[in-house]
Amino acid sequence: MNIIIVGCGKVGQALAEQLNEEGNDITVIDTVPEKVNYTTVHYDVMGVVGNGATHLVQQEAGISHADLLIAVTGSDELNLLCCLIAKKAGNCHTIARVRSPQYYTETPFLKDELGLAMVINPEQAAASEIARVLRFPSAIKIDTFGRGRVELLKFRLPENSPLTGCSVKEIVAKLHCDVLVCTVERGDDVHIANGDLVFEEKDVISIVAAPRKAAEFFRKIKYKTNSVKDVMIVGGGEIGHYLCEQLLRSGMSVKLIEKDPKRCEELCTILDDVTIINGDASDKNILMESGLGNTGAFVALTNLDEENILLSLYAKSACNCKLVTKINRIDFGNVINHLDLDTIIYPKNITSDYIVRYVRAMRNTIGSNMESLYNIIKGKVEAAEFIIKEASPVVDVPLMEMSLKPDVLVAAILRDKKVIIPRGHDSLQIGDAVIIVSSHLALHDITDILK
Repeated sequence: MNIIIVGCGKVGQALAEQLNEEGNDITVIDTVPEKVNYTTVHYDVMGVVGNGATHLVQQEAGISHADLLIAVTGSDELNLLCCLIAKKAGNCHTIARVRSPQYYTETPFLKDELGLAMVINPEQAAASEIARVLRFPSAIKIDTFGRGRVELLKFRLPENSPLTGCSVKEIVAKLHCDVLVCTVERGDDVHIANGDLVFEEKDVISIVAAPRKAAEFFRKIKYKTNSVKDVMIVGGGEIGHYLCEQLLRSGMSVKLIEKDPKRCEELCTILDDVTIINGDASDKNILMESGLGNTGAFVALTNLDEENILLSLYAKSACNCKLVTKINRIDFGNVINHLDLDTIIYPKNITSDYIVRYVRAMRNTIGSNMESLYNIIKGKVEAAEFIIKEASPVVDVPLMEMSLKPDVLVAAILRDKKVIIPRGHDSLQIGDAVIIVSSHLALHDITDILK
């Protein structure tokens, strides 16, 4: 596919890298020559210096032959104008990043009137992911498939867990739980789970299960499963704003600390039931006086990664609460993962993942459609949901007889309204939704799982 990306910031660069690796022809546009040069050199893509909201620059980038234009500049208005011009000039699919709450409430209107394929809001998407985790604090990360009927949960084994020393195949017999272990992260090593793998303390494990079965599993391994009742948020930006709205709808009590007095006044007018505290959260006395010692969850959402990390580490030492830390820069992921910070949210990754999922869907074959795509471990393991639409080599073959590629796992089957955690004798049928976990990135069709 021919794809034009307008905006060479962190999201634009992440998209250029991912979409180029999947075999698409990428052209990036930005007004800053240094950004265009960096992106073209590092990710081996084409580049045009100029204003992506002009017909002339889009023509130079090849809009007449483009299949998709993605506008991810820092300006909502510019992104919408880029998409409008692209739609008129090339009649291609268009995706706009729109961050302002005022515009985001107009999403249905904007999509219809401007013919947008997708409107993506990184802050709203990040807030939704945080809210999901706070409703099930045992998990580091939760992804849903089959319209919520199946969950993929990632969690860290605590010390003295009953799973420590157990092998994967012993879980079903020992706990009588209908879950499937997908991946195990141990330090820098990642394993697609097989029956002989033995759990160790502090392993990070991903499981697939129906929500009720997942809750039962966590109860049996003596892991906290109840959603938190009160949340302390540091940082009153857009993510904090969206998150407060979502948590209030879930019935949680919310306190928000923000050091800008003007922003506090704005938030007070739109968030009636949130306790807004004007103060500097880097002062530990402010945190303790605001009730850090008794809070159920602490969410660090300031604009500085370093501050978010330090605040979370302090909160971890001061109370036994669920921690969520926002990180903007993705370059230091390996270092940050060793800090044991619980849940880490990368808004820019969330944005690029949503868009890559859409691009994959555009490229689908008729035989099977990809419905969902999630990065379980960035750049290493993905989970994808396929709908089987017609007969193919994977249909009516028991899984034990199927010639799967190494490091491919059939994690769940959704048939009618039933969730099947597959065993060797199960087979796939036309009409099934199938969840595949694999280290083979860029699976486009269900048959790609075969050798």
